[in-house]
Amino acid sequence: MFDNIYNHGFARVAVCIPQVKVADPAANAAETLRLSQEAHAKSCALALFPELGISAYTNEDLFHQDALLEATAAEIRGIMERTRELMPVLIVGAPFELEGRLFNCAFVIHRGRLLGIVPKSYLPNYREFYEKRHFAPGWPQTPRLVTFAGEEVNFGSDLIFTASDVRDLKIHVEICEDVWTPVPPSTFGALAGATVLANLSASNITVGKADNRRMLCRSQSARCIAAYLYSASGPGESTTDLAWDGQAAVFELGEQLAEAERFPQESQLITADIDLERLRQERMRVGSWGDCAHSQSEKIAAFRKVEFALAPPEKQRVALNRAVNRFPFVPDDPKLLDESCYEAFNIQVHGLVTRLRATGMTRVVLGISGGLDSTHALIVAARSLDRLGLPRQNILCYTLPGFATSKHTKTNAHALMSAMGVSAEEIDITPASRQMLNDIAHPNSKGLPDYDVTFENVQAGARTSLLFRLANFHNGIVVGTGDLSELALGWCTYGVGDHMSHYNVNASVPKTLIQHLIRWVADREEFGDSASTILRSILATEISPELVPGDGDRPAQSTEQIVGPYALQDFNLYYITRFGFRPSKVAFLSWNAWRDANAGEWPPGMTDQDKKAFELAIIKKWLRTFVYRFFQISQFKRSAIPNGPKVASGGSLSPRGDWRAPSDSSARIWTAELDANVPDEA
Repeated sequence: MFDNIYNHGFARVAVCIPQVKVADPAANAAETLRLSQEAHAKSCALALFPELGISAYTNEDLFHQDALLEATAAEIRGIMERTRELMPVLIVGAPFELEGRLFNCAFVIHRGRLLGIVPKSYLPNYREFYEKRHFAPGWPQTPRLVTFAGEEVNFGSDLIFTASDVRDLKIHVEICEDVWTPVPPSTFGALAGATVLANLSASNITVGKADNRRMLCRSQSARCIAAYLYSASGPGESTTDLAWDGQAAVFELGEQLAEAERFPQESQLITADIDLERLRQERMRVGSWGDCAHSQSEKIAAFRKVEFALAPPEKQRVALNRAVNRFPFVPDDPKLLDESCYEAFNIQVHGLVTRLRATGMTRVVLGISGGLDSTHALIVAARSLDRLGLPRQNILCYTLPGFATSKHTKTNAHALMSAMGVSAEEIDITPASRQMLNDIAHPNSKGLPDYDVTFENVQAGARTSLLFRLANFHNGIVVGTGDLSELALGWCTYGVGDHMSHYNVNASVPKTLIQHLIRWVADREEFGDSASTILRSILATEISPELVPGDGDRPAQSTEQIVGPYALQDFNLYYITRFGFRPSKVAFLSWNAWRDANAGEWPPGMTDQDKKAFELAIIKKWLRTFVYRFFQISQFKRSAIPNGPKVASGGSLSPRGDWRAPSDSSARIWTAELDANVPDEA
């Protein structure tokens, strides 16, 4: 089943905040069971409940009453019995008496089996909490086997609950105060392999405390490269001296995926789909994480693995319940997009400024086509020379029309150069190109309408040759225009085309981000009203290499009809290079992001015409194009690219940085995986 998260490396988790009754285990167990059944109906792999949720947290000295302890233990046994047919691993809180001491514990239950009991390691005994009055700390306890309900069960904070049939689902449990300590137990749990860290908490609320919890959990999920689940006591706990807000949240790699309503009047259950495969891939990629695990090998070697079979549904639909950004390089949130554009633009400017200072050059040479990439390169060059205190006349811009240059793009090129106040000239490359075609006896030189790749590259080579010689002549450097998306697809003419320059400011900027950077500059009127008008006209022009003749008014070629929509190809680029995902998973994510134009958020500034949807067959088609071009036919171009600043995380294909690959690899395993696991219709 393609539309099933468990077939694509995800697992759904639930965090539950039940309405509790103080010192009423039967009522609390009933509500726990009800929420557990709801989690099962939602196909959850795990359901986390608050600290001491079966007895309630605020029992104080009632915890030393046998009647309460015995009733709580009986209800735990009842929960075990009545959840034999439920899929989720249940993590519920209850007191546990052992050898004359009482522990604040998490009971981990799955399909009627008690997998383990985890004691709270660190007990708060300050301000409003005095847990040491009632409980023993778990951290000095020797891991052991204990008896519960007539069965031996593992006891300790060193347990990793591992699914035998869901790769990468490995759970570690800690309780409330544990995450507030300098070295939380979950840190070692993660180093021992746990991908899902679960925290049962009571945690009363005071002004500002909710943000502190978010910060701790977010940070722990990022530092441990893990998911972090957090629950806090909610309605029903005693308010003798404290109040409770029922905060529940799920984090993954520093990102908050879900949060419950605070101060609820009723029970709550929130869910989130955790990308377990992403966590595994990220740990493998971040070498310092593995080094840290190795440095703690003695401690993590002592962790015990408790296996269970989750038996998730594999042949039924379990739709992804997680926002997937259509444009992974472009935030949907206006504030974040503004920050991203500011940073990207200034990284590019700073890079070029540094290169000019280092070389002592005071002039740059640019070919201006009236297209996106050369436009943005000119914007970066203009601001760079502004910062250096050099006149913009030192930006030597040339529009280089050829056989296929349209009136529209040529007009935009001249208008842009004029609005930016740079040196502007036009050199027609047609004579030089005709000479080359004649010299090699190309059929087109004899009047035949042969517009093959040779015909195209003769023009690209003529332009680049001119720009380099102009740079030599004027003692300047050629600023490159080719972008990250083109490098990924090999959509650039090697050596003598837009592949080559002295310094390429766009080398790690994908096409989708360049579009927003130009729009950002235009909206802020960084270069005045007339420049902004031209920039918007360029944004509205179809992307084209303009190498095959047309009617003369508009571009005859459409790049996206040849290599695919850049919106899809940038999506593919991000997930294949940044996370190493299988093509079928990339297709699954892309389908969830792009199948409905009316669902989810779009980045600001996009027109209704830009807001497209793609069916699975189209996504599969262009993903197949991507993996073939990326893995098999274009690496040799990326192995020989000029210098340029890295802009986005996971957004560099430089052989000196993020991406090093053989030029002679085959794409067969990627195309085979895609064809085998992605249907034409979902």
